[in-house]
Amino acid sequence: MSLSKYLIIHCLGIGIGLSANGNPAGRLRAGPLYDEFSLTLSPGHRAEALGPFFSLEQKDSQHQWAIPPLFSHTADPETDFEEFDLAYPLLTYDRFGAEYRFQFFQLLSFSGGQDQDETPKHRLSLFPFYFQQRSTEPAQDYTAFVPFYGHLKDRLFRDEIRFVMFPLYSKTRKRDVVTENYLYPLFHVRHGEALRGWQFWPLVGHEHKEMTVRTNQFDEVEAVGGHDKLFVLWPFFFNQQNGIGPDHLQKQQALLPLYSVTRSPQRDSSTYLWPFFTHTDEREKKYQEWGAPWPLVVVARGEGKTTTRLWPLFSHAQNTNQQSDFYLWPVYKYNRLHSDPLDRERTRILFFLYSDTTERNTATSNALHRTDFWPLFTRRRDFNGNERLQVLSLLEPLLPNNKSVERNYSPLWSLWRAERNATTGATSQSLLWNLYRHETTPAGKKCSLLFGLFQYQSDAHQKHWRLFYIPFGKGQSRAEEQSSHGTQDVVRDP
Repeated sequence: MSLSKYLIIHCLGIGIGLSANGNPAGRLRAGPLYDEFSLTLSPGHRAEALGPFFSLEQKDSQHQWAIPPLFSHTADPETDFEEFDLAYPLLTYDRFGAEYRFQFFQLLSFSGGQDQDETPKHRLSLFPFYFQQRSTEPAQDYTAFVPFYGHLKDRLFRDEIRFVMFPLYSKTRKRDVVTENYLYPLFHVRHGEALRGWQFWPLVGHEHKEMTVRTNQFDEVEAVGGHDKLFVLWPFFFNQQNGIGPDHLQKQQALLPLYSVTRSPQRDSSTYLWPFFTHTDEREKKYQEWGAPWPLVVVARGEGKTTTRLWPLFSHAQNTNQQSDFYLWPVYKYNRLHSDPLDRERTRILFFLYSDTTERNTATSNALHRTDFWPLFTRRRDFNGNERLQVLSLLEPLLPNNKSVERNYSPLWSLWRAERNATTGATSQSLLWNLYRHETTPAGKKCSLLFGLFQYQSDAHQKHWRLFYIPFGKGQSRAEEQSSHGTQDVVRDP
């Protein structure tokens, strides 16, 4: 890092005039041309040069360098991870151990690693035309050249896919269910364990499955409900039964827009002149709901749920662990989720214009708090009580907690940064990329202004000033301090 530091300094032409020899901290302070400082919120240090356009940072075992907005690189040898961004999100590379992924504009990508059986796999994709996987296990290899011919495994939510001149013919498998498509999605036939079905969409289709049994993860035998489904002129008429078996049969029939009904031991629902008149009786969840028309006007009452909605004027919905409110949607929106140990609240105004989020750990009473006011600022407080304020904030409210945005774009418009470490008591403030920078710790203070033309530093024993790089002020030197400490030790030694 020192070599990079001095190369930057010489390129800027400030050489010896800004050397660290006259700085009590041993670090250069010439922001925004060059500044080097300790991190406030975690152990480590950071160097910044040319305003927001270059940075080097070491935090614990993690090393990072960036030239926003062009590229950034982050690596941590201890956790064995690495990240590289080039004009994010145009090109990215991420690696964690043996797992890696490289992508170019989500069109060209390379990825690989090991599956649960520790079998190495390497994938190449040129979306949406070419897909390839190679593995040490030949049975896991596949190649697909869309639309001509291909074979895929564990892609697109299917265990296996085969196709020839798609959409003329394709065959998919999900667990034991195999579907053969002809002129997808118009015609298909389907078969599996106790299952047979076919469709000529959207005219007519039928599928039937008997009840089966399986062994769960606890080595217990359990029943798997069957079903019977029929549609004619989809979506206008359908008649189906789900959960065919001993206890959970559900019947559903619809002739839209005239009516739609659902009947089961747990739930009954009826809709007439869909969607204008709807009634639902949730016996298992213990509430009843009326809609006229659903979902614009909804009223629900019962132990399990309370809702009053007149969209877009107002709404209040609440159950045992969730709450959702809005007024003049989307002007004001409030959501809460309570599920121990998580208690999360969020208030929004006009989607992302203003957002206030609080997450509490009910077991420890620690809380995370984040406030975004686009595009003015983002303010965060983590579970440890550390705080950070950033002004301006153009993408952060839209893509919260996105590390690539924070590395590659946040420095460009962070006109003001303020941080406070709740554990150490350290604070820092930076204006215009360290044109003004102020730091405080329990041990002392530091201040730098106007490319380091004015600098101030103090601790419990001494104060130092530098004006136009000329040092002022007197204090106890290190040699004197050590000598003094040594004398005191001799006196105190019995």
